[in-house]
Amino acid sequence: MPPERPPLLARIHWYWTFQLAGWSAIGLLTLQSLSFNGMSWAIAGTSFWGAASGLALSIAWRRWLRRHGWVGRQADWKRIIPGVLALGALQSALVALGYFVLRPFGSMRGVDWLPSALASWTGIFLVWTVLYAMVQSLRRANRFEAEALRLEVLAKDAQLRALQAQVNPHFFFNSLNSVRALIYEDREAAAHMIDQLAELMRHALQAGTHATVPLAAELDAVRAYLSIEQSRFEERLRVTYAIAPGLDQLRVPPMALQTLVENAVKYGAEAHADGSDIRITVQREQQVQDGGAAMLHIDVANTGALRSAAGSTCIGLRNARQRLRLLGGDSANLELREQAGWVHATMRFPELP
Repeated sequence: MPPERPPLLARIHWYWTFQLAGWSAIGLLTLQSLSFNGMSWAIAGTSFWGAASGLALSIAWRRWLRRHGWVGRQADWKRIIPGVLALGALQSALVALGYFVLRPFGSMRGVDWLPSALASWTGIFLVWTVLYAMVQSLRRANRFEAEALRLEVLAKDAQLRALQAQVNPHFFFNSLNSVRALIYEDREAAAHMIDQLAELMRHALQAGTHATVPLAAELDAVRAYLSIEQSRFEERLRVTYAIAPGLDQLRVPPMALQTLVENAVKYGAEAHADGSDIRITVQREQQVQDGGAAMLHIDVANTGALRSAAGSTCIGLRNARQRLRLLGGDSANLELREQAGWVHATMRFPELP
């Protein structure tokens, strides 16, 4: 597949466009001012001569400025101003040469024209230099901004990879503990759990290469995980799903929903002798925030009370919060709350590309 061509505006060489347009305009204005008593080839030639010599001098001046760095991070006006004065004098001399050679109005007499010519051409080159310095400053600012954005994206990507690397071992540690608890009681069930764990490992490895995954893939991993845990807890773990239709292909942070479900199992079924109900709800909020971005609402609730377990590092929830913030911005959040005998872990974030 051939590479995409950049937009038309990006392909235009703006320096030459404005150079040719500007000096052509100066030539036309000169032609208009000289032809008040009629047009002649000498008058047209003189006007062209002035515009062409100005164009040539401005090109040479630009090369001088770039080579000596006079319009680098800060314009060196102490050196630029004498250079502009010298350009005005040189251009006046070149235009005078054109008058002498082409003689649009006959032989030149006196130097009454010299002060106005010096002032005009010096002013033109001063304006040219100021505009060029401004353009260079804007280009430099845009380049620095683009570089800063690129570094920010790289930093976020590196942080995402590091956080995912922390989450996956955390998840596998808990899953292997579940297998270990069953292996001496029911070998067939343990073998089935190992198969399920292999599927989860495959999902985790694939998810670790992407910043986001489809919701459907994340839900498949959650169902496999809960299948493992239901083999362990049996009737003590009761799971219900409320997934709104049409959301399967929406993107979510990998292992984020898994982390919330894992947390619900740990502090629900595992912490209570009579087990726990777990309810997983996914829906698109009707409320629209952040300039029109619809919010995805994911809630994992378990029966019980909100409390902290001894020895818990809460690394999974902390990483899930950080990954949501990196991917979804300031509007993304993860909160824990207790309501009417249920503990809710709720993620809200803009729909991700």
